[in-house]
Amino acid sequence: MSGPLILAVPSKGRLMEQSEAAFKAAGLVMRKTGNARGYRGEIEGLAGVEVAFVSSSEITQLLKTGEVHLGVTGEDLVRENIADADAKVAFLKPLGFGFADVVVAVPEFWIDVTTMSDLEEAAAVYRRRHGRRMRVATKYMNITRRFFAGHRYGGAPQAEAVSSYRIVESLGATEGAPAAGAAELIVDITTTGATLKANGLRVLDDGVMLKSQANLMASHQAPWTPQTRAAEAEIKRRLGA
Repeated sequence: MSGPLILAVPSKGRLMEQSEAAFKAAGLVMRKTGNARGYRGEIEGLAGVEVAFVSSSEITQLLKTGEVHLGVTGEDLVRENIADADAKVAFLKPLGFGFADVVVAVPEFWIDVTTMSDLEEAAAVYRRRHGRRMRVATKYMNITRRFFAGHRYGGAPQAEAVSSYRIVESLGATEGAPAAGAAELIVDITTTGATLKANGLRVLDDGVMLKSQANLMASHQAPWTPQTRAAEAEIKRRLGA
């Protein structure tokens, strides 16, 4: 006999509640099996499906390795942690919650810096004056590298502008890095922009790198069988994927 389809959903907090609500609205009621504090469950009335309750970041890794067939997690985590994400996972359905924009934000008092082109010019000037590259604090190092590499100062074909930046990993509250002197600007997620504003930061006019939300995703690496494909098809049908 083949094994069940494994569906990974967030294990705690608002994302867990929103995932359960979205599935319930589609007639897919998830419930834990065994201990109420356990991390395994099922979908009522849908045989051949096992629910795994794990952290959002872990879901991304499990999709990457194929240890789960389906998962609910944010697009930002997938794009950051899975190289060539579109080849490794399929984005089946945006679920309408967990919204977050990954943005480039600079200090409010940088009045002449409103776009990426302005930033690239300012970074080149900064490097000439200070003898070092401008620092960008972020937890989204891979997304940042790809986004910045897509911009060329003055349209030059060489990556001269990108060499004027140095990405530094943020281990704490990223929005506080400029005020603490740990970086000149940041890349971070935001929903309302209120936290950025409270820290004297603003998003560049063309600085929205990714508009993320929770998605139902399928792993191309998982051991798919006719039975797990049938269970996937039923979940997709009910969710309107």
